[in-house]
Amino acid sequence: MKIQQSLKWLVPAVVMFFSSKVNAQQFDLGVRGGISIPNLTGGGSSLQNPLNTGYSSRQGPDFGILGEYHLSKLFSIEAMISYSSQGGKKNGFQAYPFPDEAKPVVPPGQPIPPYLYADFKSQAKLNYLMVPIWAKFGWNLGHSPLRLYVDAGPFFGFLVGAKQVTSGSSNVYFDEGKTMQVPIGTVDFNRTTDIKDQLNTFNFGVSGNLGLAYLFGRSQVFVEGGGNYGFLNIQKGSANGKNNTGAATASIGYAYRICK
Repeated sequence: MKIQQSLKWLVPAVVMFFSSKVNAQQFDLGVRGGISIPNLTGGGSSLQNPLNTGYSSRQGPDFGILGEYHLSKLFSIEAMISYSSQGGKKNGFQAYPFPDEAKPVVPPGQPIPPYLYADFKSQAKLNYLMVPIWAKFGWNLGHSPLRLYVDAGPFFGFLVGAKQVTSGSSNVYFDEGKTMQVPIGTVDFNRTTDIKDQLNTFNFGVSGNLGLAYLFGRSQVFVEGGGNYGFLNIQKGSANGKNNTGAATASIGYAYRICK
């Protein structure tokens, strides 16, 4: 249902594609770079638990190459291949999966809990190769060299790397209220774990931008802000819950009209 709603913009775009009187020679090639401010959201109430909730935003690079095919003075199709940082972070008291080494200290007759609690820092660093395809509308601002534009469309994401980075040391507890300490002493959480094999390698979602371009000759420089959201749960299994990716982005770029 979400996918159907998000793709409603394609109807007027397709109509304009076939009805516009276009100059088929207008094509821009450019580069874009900036920052991604991603976060992870729980994938539905039935899939949420202390492991996949409570994330806040992190920061990472976002850059790529783009091509824009102009169909009219108002409308164009733009596609990009980009390296996009995704993921999220947690700092402070939080849950983590119950380790095998703690099983012998569970009190007799008490079931082994699914996770323990401790005070440490954790980052999920996910990196995707993303291919967005945008319908783009732009307007020249009077007789000035400035052009305002907005674009939106689907993206296809391919996971290229995924690591869980934790740091700090802490006493460990059986419960979130810190009433039952696990008698294993202080635990060191300084480690980096490759989690790529736990995640799906493909994602799909929507993205969009609002930007302002400065035109000079065949060139343009632009600044834009936008975001993306993935529709698919990223985890292969559900033992640790399910998450969706999403990020805000801010970028600057340059494009050159190679065909006029």
